[in-house]
Amino acid sequence: MTDPLAEVVTLLQPGARYSKLVHGASPWRIRRADTGQPFYCVVLEGGCRIAIDDHEPVELLSGDFLLVPAAYGVANSSLMPPPPGVDMLAPVALGNGEFRIGAPDRPIDSRMMIGHCSFGSPDASLLVSLLPQIVHVRGERRLATLVELVREESREQRPAREVVLSRLLEVLLIEALRSMAEMNASPGLVRGLSDSRLAAAIRRMHEHPTRAWTVADLAKEAALSRSTFFERFSRAVGVAPMEYLLTWRMALAKDLLRRNAGGVGEIAQRVGYSSASTFSVAFTRHVGRPPTQYAREAQLAAGR
Repeated sequence: MTDPLAEVVTLLQPGARYSKLVHGASPWRIRRADTGQPFYCVVLEGGCRIAIDDHEPVELLSGDFLLVPAAYGVANSSLMPPPPGVDMLAPVALGNGEFRIGAPDRPIDSRMMIGHCSFGSPDASLLVSLLPQIVHVRGERRLATLVELVREESREQRPAREVVLSRLLEVLLIEALRSMAEMNASPGLVRGLSDSRLAAAIRRMHEHPTRAWTVADLAKEAALSRSTFFERFSRAVGVAPMEYLLTWRMALAKDLLRRNAGGVGEIAQRVGYSSASTFSVAFTRHVGRPPTQYAREAQLAAGR
């Protein structure tokens, strides 16, 4: 059976960029700006408060895991933050990827593993849009173990290091997302897959992207009326069913074009279009340039 979540994560091509172990001595506060890169944090001891972009602060306790597929601003503080306007000391590097934050004369009361990874896919923003904006999982020891494995592997110069890291990160992302599936996830693919009726329709779209699906066909797969299915899908996934299908077809098409896996006509058929011209029009409207130009630019960028 096709696994839509695994397919999306695999297409994202996750890679390790940076991870660190942070020791906190309350009170402390740190702010940083990111450029839409994936960010994760696991609390090993104690706790902290973290605010991502414009979202309300989240309280993280020992054993909690937080994943943000695209972070632009991160504000992190101790559970009891310092008063506003009080200057904080910069983090002190302890060596070996470890840092201390907070007053040097206070005891350490929290430990966190913080990491940044990157998505190698040029189509990352489109794929990330299918995921929840924030993934917060509580009490899953497997995630802490996976993060520790990522950190160990990133620090060692072992053979096939990059391959192992990319696979570990794929597992980490999938584990985090599926751990959240039964929680109150924000709209996105995870929330859609947690609804068994919608999951049936989503899996069928991924299994057979070439089929000329209609909303009525997909509603039948979900065993729902057309209107109920449309409303339930749009609310859970955040986009209408046909828009999701188009997004998925374009993600597949971009991947095939980047890999030079056939001519435009062949790729058109593999992603559900009856002719190269119909596909070219849809691709150009969605991506902003024709498939032949996209393929040429992608292959030049890859040095082929």
